[in-house]
Amino acid sequence: MPERPQALFAMTPRNLPLVFPAELLARLGACVDIDRSLVADDFTGPRARAALARAEVLITGWGCPRLDAPALDAAPRLRAVLHAAGSVKGFATPEVWRRGIAVSSAAEANALPVAEYALAVILLAGKDVFALRDRLRERRAFPYDGILTGVGNHGRRVGVVGASRVGRRLIELLRPHDLAVTLADPYVDAAEAARLGVPLLPLDELLGTSDVVSLHAPQTPETRRLIGARELALMPDGAVLVNTARGALVDHGALVDQVRAGRLSAVLDVTEPEPLPADSPLYDLPNAFVTPHLAGSQGNELARLGRVVVEEAERLASGGALLHTVDHAALERTA
Repeated sequence: MPERPQALFAMTPRNLPLVFPAELLARLGACVDIDRSLVADDFTGPRARAALARAEVLITGWGCPRLDAPALDAAPRLRAVLHAAGSVKGFATPEVWRRGIAVSSAAEANALPVAEYALAVILLAGKDVFALRDRLRERRAFPYDGILTGVGNHGRRVGVVGASRVGRRLIELLRPHDLAVTLADPYVDAAEAARLGVPLLPLDELLGTSDVVSLHAPQTPETRRLIGARELALMPDGAVLVNTARGALVDHGALVDQVRAGRLSAVLDVTEPEPLPADSPLYDLPNAFVTPHLAGSQGNELARLGRVVVEEAERLASGGALLHTVDHAALERTA
């Protein structure tokens, strides 16, 4: 039986038991040689430096120290980074790929709860649940008489901005529902959109024809303030903006103007800054619903990320190819 590769945990220590519960730790220990008592959130200590010098595999997560040239110089045997979270942008420098180190990420698994959150709020927004719940709380009586008009999800038009992992997963989750779904993404052509089963529209047209707009584009220099005053003005009266991507995609000052005027509603799981200032009107406006960046993996969903990494480690140890490699060339335009 071949020797197990030497591995090192590099993440925030308190996250380890959530991402790798006992069953997953046992599987991981069967395929790599790893000290479960050593979880490095800093590579400068003597124990971490010694483990880094031996490591062939880094098992990373939120809180991983930056993998720059000095860190990589201290890890001459390193050949793979297996990330038990989504984006690797925060810690993996270009030097990682220049040295031929393979990088794998659980971003696909982390996309699922975000897409589930987006699906849930899209359907609830179609019923105007957030505003009606507040009015019920205030009046202690039904805020309507008979049948509500202007609500419902039959044929509601949903525009997805960005065919990211989350955007694609959301399109899948929306498919069983009686909705009209469209997509805007400058990197997707008509053939790819057809494979996804949605019409491809220019962003302006999508904004102008959607009852709900759900943002799933990455944060890049090109997407900063992607949705500003001009774009918000294109959205129909009564439309809803959902953002589970990055707060920087939206001009929050312009959004406040539209929400305060009652023309648009917003569901925001991400904001800029994060959290919003204590005096932000978005906390109190009845047609704004703000949550604390919880759409991504939380609680028992974290073990899903750990399972992806364990499966990658098993492939690596058996000489197989990694399934979830990160393409450095596409990293700039992905989350």
